[in-house]
Amino acid sequence: MTNRTIRIWTVIHKWTSLICTIFMLLLCLTGLPLIFHDEIEALTAEDTLPPMPADTPLKSLDEAVASALATYPGERPLFLSFDVDRPVVNVTTGPGARPPVSQMHISAIDLRTTRILADLNDDDGFMHVMLRLHVDLFAGLPGELFLGFMGFLLFLATLSGVVIYAPFMRKLSFGTVRAGRGRRLKWLDLHNMLGIVTLMWVVVVGLTGVINTLSVPLVAYWRANELAAMIAPYEGKPVPERFASVDAAVRTAMDAAPGMRPQFVAFPGVRFSSNHHYAVWLKGATPATNRILTPALIDAETGAFTDMRSMPWYMLALRLSQPLHFGDYGGLPMKILWAVLDLLTIVILGSGLYLWIARRRHAQGRVQDHAAAGSGLRAIAGEAAE
Repeated sequence: MTNRTIRIWTVIHKWTSLICTIFMLLLCLTGLPLIFHDEIEALTAEDTLPPMPADTPLKSLDEAVASALATYPGERPLFLSFDVDRPVVNVTTGPGARPPVSQMHISAIDLRTTRILADLNDDDGFMHVMLRLHVDLFAGLPGELFLGFMGFLLFLATLSGVVIYAPFMRKLSFGTVRAGRGRRLKWLDLHNMLGIVTLMWVVVVGLTGVINTLSVPLVAYWRANELAAMIAPYEGKPVPERFASVDAAVRTAMDAAPGMRPQFVAFPGVRFSSNHHYAVWLKGATPATNRILTPALIDAETGAFTDMRSMPWYMLALRLSQPLHFGDYGGLPMKILWAVLDLLTIVILGSGLYLWIARRRHAQGRVQDHAAAGSGLRAIAGEAAE
């Protein structure tokens, strides 16, 4: 490491950090409640199941969809998702196949009665605001891609910080904080130490966040390649005027993949399906496989099985990055750890901003001192000349 190399990495660290710091602070602050979104939603949930006998038979998925459509006349079904441990399905409807999110309606439906338990169209609640700020800054795809670029800058800032930290710590023990030598030096040591302690977490969460921002282009690429190959025989066929039974479509998909369970169903014409198929997205039944989804295509006109293929590596990376980003793999203990590391990252970002401001003030003070000293010398010289 030559002095020139260290200077280059220092410049990279300085500018990548300055550019992304404000946005990373926003993401860390909005990410805190999102880490505990399941727990918060459980506390504020309105869709509490009424008590009924355990052996109460379940209605069909078609009846649940009909209940949602009766609530929103003139709309069509878009998605149907399954609760993890309750006889509840969430049916999403809209005026067309791909309406704006603001025009979608999501109904939580009790499968025992097909009664709507709650309207999940909370587009101005606290958690919704936190999610939109965290995902796209209320700017849609441009906002997602912009935050992805900020995440990439965070990765460069972290990498460059490690590079310049190594020569800086040659003469100091790890974790040394020189608290008695001024506030700026103390915060510099804390900034460096916390940066190394949280290094792997920041890299993992930052890179998975970048992957998540690529969701829309990755799904579009999957549709143009993998999905197009699966539905080639149906090319040019329009969306059916009437759909076959969604309940039968789910059973057909499960028969084709024994041991797997449905995660959600995409109706014909939506982004996760084709114009002519139900896409029944299945997941594994074990902790090791329940994050891996496999789409089974069912002809929405005849109900016949069409094709089923494993997801390509890039879609698998997208799927696995989402729960890892929010610490959803290990239950509440892991979420608490994620929250602690998030708070430490806020301290790192804040201290980095403080160090930059303090250094600029120090440099400006030195310039003013030099200017004052120069003025004094000129005045003395003038008096001597007189």
